[in-house]
Amino acid sequence: MKEKTFVSIIMGSKSDYDVVCEALKVLEKFGIEHEIIVSSAHRSPERTIKYVKAAEEKGAEVFICAAGMAAHLAGVVASQTIKPVLGIPIGGGALNGVDALYSTVQMPGGMPVGTLAIGKAGAKNAAYLAAQILALKDDRLNAILKEDKIKMAKKVEEDSAEIEKLLK
Repeated sequence: MKEKTFVSIIMGSKSDYDVVCEALKVLEKFGIEHEIIVSSAHRSPERTIKYVKAAEEKGAEVFICAAGMAAHLAGVVASQTIKPVLGIPIGGGALNGVDALYSTVQMPGGMPVGTLAIGKAGAKNAAYLAAQILALKDDRLNAILKEDKIKMAKKVEEDSAEIEKLLK
């Protein structure tokens, strides 16, 4: 039985929290309900699978998965749901996150994972993309996102005006 609509965030490790905080800030800014857990595709696969099913029953509409190194978390989640899965590759390791990027983006046909940038920018954009997905059915959120785009554009103009004054 569906309780509420929310975004589920799954981190492969507690050490991913610093990056995932960027997604949390965006979700909170837009008033989007969310929950966050640590579950590993490799170290706790049964926990991950059980959680995805439970989260869907509770109302998860989008899954955001953050993992580094081999980064199979988003793929495992995608194998268990038809809800959108967004992957955040976490930097670090010998390849500075490129291995996580490849592991997240190289999914077989029929198992899509929307893969974002490595690290904090990817986390922020995962939350924005989750918000845009939810806004397809939520007029309030749609209006908030449109206003946010306007504010971003105004900020660029204000920043430019400051620079232009310095150059005169």
